[in-house]
Amino acid sequence: MSIRVACLCGKVAIELQGQPVARANCHCASCRDFYGVPMFSATAWEPASVQMKASDVRSFSHPEKQLKKTFCAVCGEVVFGTNRLGMHVVPNAMLHRISGEGSYSSWAPTMHLFYRQRVVDVVDDLPKYLDGWDGPLYSPE
Repeated sequence: MSIRVACLCGKVAIELQGQPVARANCHCASCRDFYGVPMFSATAWEPASVQMKASDVRSFSHPEKQLKKTFCAVCGEVVFGTNRLGMHVVPNAMLHRISGEGSYSSWAPTMHLFYRQRVVDVVDDLPKYLDGWDGPLYSPE
């Protein structure tokens, strides 16, 4: 399977091959700070599965952490980030825009990561890992 997603202005696009490795809402302080959001909802892909289809891009590497974001030089939308594991993380907002309301479930998050660091409580039925996905789960009791 191959899909093409583009930034808001359409100047930068990426082509995604295959399936994501993970679909998650990340609550870690690093993602919150780096992306400027209360939680970063994204799909994680192997780098070889993400092909850049434009050249008008910029990137910024975090000065202290192993994080990088690649964004459109025109509209500023983040097209993908690179996490500490080297995975390319594509914001779910982009995938939602191309899939529409009806088919978003195939890209929807399947878990919460680093829920211990959350700044907002989320009420849903997804597993909430306190740390990474191999750690303990959150229990409201």
